[in-house]
Amino acid sequence: MEGAKEIMNVCILGITFDTGNMGVSALAEGIVQSILKCNPNSDITFLNYGINNGEIDFDYNDKQIRITKANMRFSKKIYLNNNIARLMLLALLVRLIPIKKYKERLVNRNYYLSVINKADIVASIAGGDSFSDIYGVGRFYYVTLPQILCIILGKDIVQLPQTYGPFNKTITKIITKFILKNSCAIYSRDYQGVQQIKELLNNKNIESKVMFSYDVGFIVEPKHPNKIDIDNLSTMKEEKELVGLNVSGLLYMGGYSRQNMFKFIIDYKELIKILIETIIDKWKANVILVPHVFGEANLNLESDEAICGQIYESYKGIYDKKIFYPKGKYNHREIKYIIGKCDFFLGSRMHACIAAISQNIPTVPIAYSKKFIGVMETVGMNPYIADPRVMKIDKILQVVETAWKKKEEIRGKLEIIIPQVKEEVCKLFAKKTSEPNFIQNITRN
Repeated sequence: MEGAKEIMNVCILGITFDTGNMGVSALAEGIVQSILKCNPNSDITFLNYGINNGEIDFDYNDKQIRITKANMRFSKKIYLNNNIARLMLLALLVRLIPIKKYKERLVNRNYYLSVINKADIVASIAGGDSFSDIYGVGRFYYVTLPQILCIILGKDIVQLPQTYGPFNKTITKIITKFILKNSCAIYSRDYQGVQQIKELLNNKNIESKVMFSYDVGFIVEPKHPNKIDIDNLSTMKEEKELVGLNVSGLLYMGGYSRQNMFKFIIDYKELIKILIETIIDKWKANVILVPHVFGEANLNLESDEAICGQIYESYKGIYDKKIFYPKGKYNHREIKYIIGKCDFFLGSRMHACIAAISQNIPTVPIAYSKKFIGVMETVGMNPYIADPRVMKIDKILQVVETAWKKKEEIRGKLEIIIPQVKEEVCKLFAKKTSEPNFIQNITRN
């Protein structure tokens, strides 16, 4: 797989390392890892939104790979050279020019169009779950316009494993169908998504390009942080099991609306309180609060870091040397390393749970969405999903207690499943496989 010598130009849409959300960073990491396992000589560009272009130094097999950031602008300033609307108009003009050398000359005069034009593969992941109109039509256009730009330039799109929909408006359904019909492969990271896309397209001739593939975050490798700032670190696992508890800042504040946006039938804050007390008082284990979205509370309202810090401060006097919290900033690989120290894990963020499960740690996902539940089902976590939209606290505790008692059984099953999952993800960009392969499709012309 890694014996390929030719340079492969890959353009990735809809992802970045520049957020405080470690789930998004895990997706970016997983994509790059999968590309490089196919061809370590790949030239990778992230075509996304932002003010300035730049480069990212990416660690791979003890060496640094440089990833290019080509940032477009999603704004009303049409005069900007990298404005997405201006780029689309320019691409349409290119389509109208009949002579190839003049087409190429015009494309090469614009950096962003040339990035797309030279790409052997153009792939999109839309942040994992943003290919939908559930976040508003503006967000939908934000995600889809770069894909339409690539299609105008004659590129087939690879839809990387992600969650699709819902699509509630007629216009978003029309645009989605256009994009998917011009995609050479469509991967869903949950089984329901495969059927959903097939029904949306309603075309037997293109059903074969709609496939399931695991979330790319499963192959992220943990990395020891330079510094782990945890009070009483030496006693964290001393003679006791350690339970990781990921508390979501978004859920803690009641969603973006702050009014039980996700329609829970329980009080999430009360659930977290009871879980902490159960772990320490009943199980006689230690607990570590694990954030997976970082940022100061005044800058990032959904910050796990801020909420976990508050909870720790309120409990550390009561549960001295029994509750722990990693202060400071950690990237996606470093926080995965900390999660890897746990014997059991409870998580409200999907990729926090993936970070645990991919290290064979028995996990109870506090899953509250189709996306979350669907991905957890792909690795056999169905019996241990706690859904606060339909479960009361006593039922959730029952699920948690069952998983705790069966944790060694769960670990044993994960030790069988997870290597297979990782192997499949690593094959995502492979050139030769017995299954339908999008690189063969993309390079067919």
